[in-house]
Amino acid sequence: MSNWFEKSAFEIREAVAGGTVTAREVATSFLDRIDAVDEKVGAYTQVWHDEALAQADAVDAKIAAGKLVGALAGVPISLKELICTQSGETTCSSKILAGFQSPYDATVTQKLLADDAVVLGKVNMDEFAMGSSTENSAVQKTSNPWDLSRVPGGSSGGSAASVASATSAISFGSDTGGSIRQPAAFCGCVGLKPTYGRVSRYGLVAFASSLDQIGPLTRDVRDAALAMNVISGKDPRDATSADLPAEDFTKKLGDSIAGLKIGLPKEYFVDALGSEVRALVEKATKVLEDQGAEIVEVSLPHTEYAVSVYYIVAPAEASANLARFDGVRYGFRHPDAKNVSEMYVKTKSEGFGEEVQRRIMLGTYVLSSGYYDAYYLKAQKVRTLITQDFDEAFKACDIILTPTTPSTAFTMGEKSNDPLEMYLNDIFTISANLAGIPGISLPCGTSASGLPVGFQLLSKAFDEATLLQTAHCYEQHADVNLGIPNL
Repeated sequence: MSNWFEKSAFEIREAVAGGTVTAREVATSFLDRIDAVDEKVGAYTQVWHDEALAQADAVDAKIAAGKLVGALAGVPISLKELICTQSGETTCSSKILAGFQSPYDATVTQKLLADDAVVLGKVNMDEFAMGSSTENSAVQKTSNPWDLSRVPGGSSGGSAASVASATSAISFGSDTGGSIRQPAAFCGCVGLKPTYGRVSRYGLVAFASSLDQIGPLTRDVRDAALAMNVISGKDPRDATSADLPAEDFTKKLGDSIAGLKIGLPKEYFVDALGSEVRALVEKATKVLEDQGAEIVEVSLPHTEYAVSVYYIVAPAEASANLARFDGVRYGFRHPDAKNVSEMYVKTKSEGFGEEVQRRIMLGTYVLSSGYYDAYYLKAQKVRTLITQDFDEAFKACDIILTPTTPSTAFTMGEKSNDPLEMYLNDIFTISANLAGIPGISLPCGTSASGLPVGFQLLSKAFDEATLLQTAHCYEQHADVNLGIPNL
């Protein structure tokens, strides 16, 4: 069978480890698929053809020698452009890092390679993860595989598009304010943002250090659990990674959710929510209720401030994190500068795109003397209130259910000239990042025009097991199988 690209990561791993197929055959199937469809989609910025086949051959050699193979043996994956890899380049889809080769692998990269995953290459993103549509990439445009005139979401748009178009079995993205969950909803795949600290950020090029988390985009929930087993864990090189014992996230899959309390926050079911999205999210709620879950109303009263808080905290952290990209040691340097200050100004003006410049200036402003207390300090206080809202809500329920996005994927260019309109696209996802809790987006059907719709489940910090159990229960009992788009 040559269509291994149609299979889930779990099915691929079982077939490779069991000797039904070689890792090379699987890798070849995916590489052929990339050759056939990615010109239309534009998910990949780099395809590592020879290296992927060499990794696959190494897995086959291990099996032939009778050695134990890893949890992702032979599974073809893609990595977002901001996850450091010694192979290829790590550009964050920005001109300022064009040609940059990382001297080390991110912890997540190391773990994936150690567990015998096959890395097909890197995928596109909004520059430095700043955006909700992947239109801010300095490299190329990425299309939504379900409708090539529409965006795949962002900033992990390339990751979602690669999974949806079956050009990777799993992709690893990052989520700062919804950057895994929103593209997952737009492209009809599963996207999991782990609890802050669950996965090491070492080797993840930082956007906003108190918000960023690496997570998987997959075809189904079991694959997400499988991926989490590999990438989670304490890392001494990341001071923010949590020191918790290893957990098997597949363990509770299949367990009943009878008696589980699912909270619907009234602040998320507002007029801004599209009618088609609302109807499908309500239908998803009914599926879980039919499986024995108890539906309760909860309140998250400070939700209305989440977008404002996020767009103070995230740019403030970005302005500090991106100061290092100055053209001195690596990356792009403007050739025509007469002195050092001119070199800084010209390099940053030409190296960073418009959205990145906008956020750096916004972040520098809110941190500046005289404005710090009025903006940044106040935003941090409201962030605490948002976190407390979730603490209170979880006293009344085990899981919170919300829409992932207010609408389906919008057309390219539709929101490019209105940053505020673009920012509001993350209205339902941002709060989870501010509170540091885990969230997962799942497909719950398609709109009348055939575009995927997603809904979101949130749980207490470090309770990904219950989150995945609930998501898997929905997936098993809902009649939602989007399949692979016709490209």
